[in-house]
Amino acid sequence: MDEKRLFNDELWGNQWYLQDTRTIHYLPRLDLNVLPVYKMGYNGKGVRVSVLDDGIEHTHTDLRDNYDPEISWDSNDGDSDPTPRYEEKMKNSHGTRCAGEIAMTANNYKCGVGVAWGAKVGGVRMLDGRITDMIEGEAIGYAVDKVDIYSASWGPNDDGRTVEGPGRLAIRAFKHGIKHGRGGKGSIYVWANGNGGGYSDNCNCDGYSSSIYTISIGSASQHGLFPWYGEICSSTLATAYSSGAYKDQKIATTDTSDKCTLNHTGTSAAAPLAAGIIALALQANPNLTWRDVQHLIVWTSEYAPLSANPGWQSNGVGLRFDIRFGFGLMNASGLVTAALNWTTVPEKSICRMTTSPIDGEGRISSKESVTVLIKLEECVVNYAEHIELVTNIEYSRRGALQIYLTSPQGTRVQLLSPRVLDISKSGFVNWPLMSVATWGENPNGLWEVTIEDKTGENNFGEIGSFTLVIHGTHKMPEHMRQQRVYNYSYNYREVFDYFDSMMGKVAANSVADIVAPIPESHNYGEVDVNEIDPAVLAQVEKELQRIHHRKTYTTTLTS
Repeated sequence: MDEKRLFNDELWGNQWYLQDTRTIHYLPRLDLNVLPVYKMGYNGKGVRVSVLDDGIEHTHTDLRDNYDPEISWDSNDGDSDPTPRYEEKMKNSHGTRCAGEIAMTANNYKCGVGVAWGAKVGGVRMLDGRITDMIEGEAIGYAVDKVDIYSASWGPNDDGRTVEGPGRLAIRAFKHGIKHGRGGKGSIYVWANGNGGGYSDNCNCDGYSSSIYTISIGSASQHGLFPWYGEICSSTLATAYSSGAYKDQKIATTDTSDKCTLNHTGTSAAAPLAAGIIALALQANPNLTWRDVQHLIVWTSEYAPLSANPGWQSNGVGLRFDIRFGFGLMNASGLVTAALNWTTVPEKSICRMTTSPIDGEGRISSKESVTVLIKLEECVVNYAEHIELVTNIEYSRRGALQIYLTSPQGTRVQLLSPRVLDISKSGFVNWPLMSVATWGENPNGLWEVTIEDKTGENNFGEIGSFTLVIHGTHKMPEHMRQQRVYNYSYNYREVFDYFDSMMGKVAANSVADIVAPIPESHNYGEVDVNEIDPAVLAQVEKELQRIHHRKTYTTTLTS
């Protein structure tokens, strides 16, 4: 049977990112490879996802059956009802849209199908008001004993000028979550990496998405291209689909007032898709730790669908990485299949090396760059995961700086790109620039940090101390005993009859048990979709996606 008839939901045919709709086989594959996961019998059942946002319309026809009040809260009003505030000009629809992507009910003729349509979804209303460290900490840690995955599509202003991260209470909540969440296996935090590409923003200046505790998700367009709003940075772990150029399709989901929309956009829409895929993996293997999930994403995301973009490189252990896309497009089938036979990664180790301020030789300007060598010997970590370079730099124009890090195995990655709108003279004070580009490499040896300014302007400053922090394992993770194998035929269309496949062997939780029967015919009538003028939509999205914060501060590394 045609995949378009798999679900009877009115917008299923518009969910191009969940079904391979190509008619020309050599075009990039357009889906996240979830249909084989449904064929295996997984739909997210038993997994609980919390959306940290501006509220959830939990009475929505396509959300109410999967809504979980136990994991929901209103931090703005201090009550248990996260219903968004409604206004004519600016509805708080962002959280409702994100929740729908994850867990819209399947086969109810309404809107679309959530990636994990069997999962439960709740949320914390936290963005409709003044944002404080206390509110963030409360949201990040709310119902930590019940929530499996937290999905967040917000952060500091994407203005190309802001350098900001979580405060003391939010950091404490992250640490508590990864240590005590999910019965000690660790809460999963999925974070959108930002929409500031139009302002030359860099997501390593966003301390939320670049945290070692979060899974940073970027976007690719319908045509497998880096979108105009995308931010580059070395902390992005992987990519999901979202909007792109003006005529590209966007994301279909629930909207406020019990309506639907085809216009969800940006990395705000990419992160919930990733959260839904992770929910499928947690149903398949509930024993995955928070670090297992990150390893699985690194090990199963695909390079081929995004290979037409510049910037791809292979690191010292053969993993493909691009500061635009991380380790590639998330592959739901590959991730879930690997999760089924996964061996828990070894306990994490950390080593640190701090350089002293460079007396007299740390001066930097547009006329001269500075290179700092950091030699690691007898580091307890043999297989790297996250790398942090905690930076102290005084400079007359912060946005003119570029910083590169080269590993002992020769992997060179840009930690910081120029931000033309950042004219701050504040520099960086104990600011961690994070990279996952050297994942799996042995970090022992000589690291090279290069700081430069190529603007040609009369800028000047001085380099202070650096601390190189290596997160990883002493023992080799079991899955790394074999070389990572990429699916270079991922772009070729795979044709299978979904319903015929149900006649054979499937997982214990049979597809037949979880897919509702589809009537032979149904008169949909007029789809109730919120229509918005493109100019108004652009303004709405600008307000909704990641400009909720108004504070300005920097964060110090806390071990």
